[in-house]
Amino acid sequence: MSVITISRGSYSRGKEVAERVAEKLGYACISRDILLEASEAFNIPEIKLVRAIHDAPSVLERFTHGQERYISYIRKVLLHHVQKDNVVYHGLAGHFFLLNIPHVLKIRIIADMEDRVAEEMAREKIPEDKARYLLKKDDDERRKWGLQLYGIDTWDSQLYDMVLHIKTLTVDDAVNIIVQTAGKPVFQATARSQALVDDLALAATVQAELVKVAPRLEVTADNGVVRIGDMEGALAVKQGVADEIRRIAGQVAGVKEVLLLAPEKPEGYGSVNPFHKL
Repeated sequence: MSVITISRGSYSRGKEVAERVAEKLGYACISRDILLEASEAFNIPEIKLVRAIHDAPSVLERFTHGQERYISYIRKVLLHHVQKDNVVYHGLAGHFFLLNIPHVLKIRIIADMEDRVAEEMAREKIPEDKARYLLKKDDDERRKWGLQLYGIDTWDSQLYDMVLHIKTLTVDDAVNIIVQTAGKPVFQATARSQALVDDLALAATVQAELVKVAPRLEVTADNGVVRIGDMEGALAVKQGVADEIRRIAGQVAGVKEVLLLAPEKPEGYGSVNPFHKL
């Protein structure tokens, strides 16, 4: 029993690989499903959620934290799916949201640009120059997204357990390699790693409930005890906000206790993005 994330660029055959891996293992295969579920649950247009996990945040979005709100909704839904185990996720940002879970097998699928251009030209019925421009723009946006929100480059191979290049390796080769690797003991869920997923899912649920009240909070959970870090140093002087945070967090199913933590190092601490550690 394991979880597999497949990061991919457009027209790199990653979707095909993901679907065939899921079929071979008998796992659920999810991607856009997460966006649709989050859209329905939080009454947010799907296009806004797509942009939130694809486009690098604008100056206004970084100031208003609008994108962070949408990201928190998507993370919450994805982590609840991952709790069920036996999942292949090939949507955007899965390798970030599930970064610290031991039994998640993180794969990156890449393909030559010329092959991708030819594929996009054929599918979209567009000329070569437009296809190349759109692919490069798409790649650049995804890369900037990770760098701005996480400080991590999606092209960094250290982010993944395995990088597979679809050219010499065929799709069949990639599927077989992933299936064999997923069966290794290190990628099987244990009681400890499952507890970590449960804690992350609870923290994500609490943060999704709180994000409208205070978007710059760091939320962690440990066996029902939820700790909420004040990233901007504001809760100490806004007691009404603190009380509202306690009330909202305390109503989330599974929460046994809520602890509000003031920042230990105020200088520079507020500049840290809370999503780095969730």
